[in-house]
Amino acid sequence: MDNSNTENRFILIKKASGYEEQFSPKKLERSLTNAGALDETVQKIVSDIENWITPGITTREIYSRAFSLLKHDKTTSSLRYHLKQAIFEMGPTGYPFEVLIGQLFHHKGFETEVGIIVAGSCITHEMDVIATQGKDQHLVECKYHKDQDKQVSIQVPLYVRSRVNDIVSKREVMPEFKEFTFTGWVVTNTHFSPDCIQYAKCSGLNLMTWSYPEGNGLKENIEKYKLYPITVLENLNAKEKQQLLNQGIVSCVQLLERFDSLNSLELMKSREVALVKELNEICR
Repeated sequence: MDNSNTENRFILIKKASGYEEQFSPKKLERSLTNAGALDETVQKIVSDIENWITPGITTREIYSRAFSLLKHDKTTSSLRYHLKQAIFEMGPTGYPFEVLIGQLFHHKGFETEVGIIVAGSCITHEMDVIATQGKDQHLVECKYHKDQDKQVSIQVPLYVRSRVNDIVSKREVMPEFKEFTFTGWVVTNTHFSPDCIQYAKCSGLNLMTWSYPEGNGLKENIEKYKLYPITVLENLNAKEKQQLLNQGIVSCVQLLERFDSLNSLELMKSREVALVKELNEICR
């Protein structure tokens, strides 16, 4: 084994949160494999990164280099690897992210509503997503940020917990919600402070970020249900993507189902054909 690669396994790199962690070639390899890259491509990129990184380099810089190398792969794996950045490109408002989370719960078997005004015992509240399956109801607050360095502070879960409690106290005495169980959520595309995680565990609030809970975070769920946002697409420009987002079209699978929504973009036939091919490759 190359000695330089062995040494790089113990190099500390900086995460978006500002914390340092040990560089893991296996973690990078797993990320590239999950994106659908061929084994040969994965090994070439991991080897390149191992020989290139230096102490203190950021995960963003590593991602940027790996993505640049992956773009030479002639599959859609580079698009899937681009997933995290694509979510940051869903703005400027948080509504498309809320719709995406609604679709995620829908694919889990829930009936979902997005942007709903509901009554609490004390005041009314707007819940970003309400997901219901039988007598199991989830009340979800989404926190979308365009800056991946943004950390959700403890004030958010404290606030959400109190709002959920107010809604639940009202619904528990309503006949239509008899014997229901209620669960509160906060979902973000960035990350939570340690206090947030500690409080959520103690108070019974569910959290989801890009990689939390481990093995069941936003990334894993999007890949599992193939809910890739339209912002990963290479055959649409930024303006066209924004037009679709404004229409409530946020995921590639949704675009395939509502392909007539492309009419407003007036794409040339050749671009439309290329787009259909890209969508089918991503969603298959």
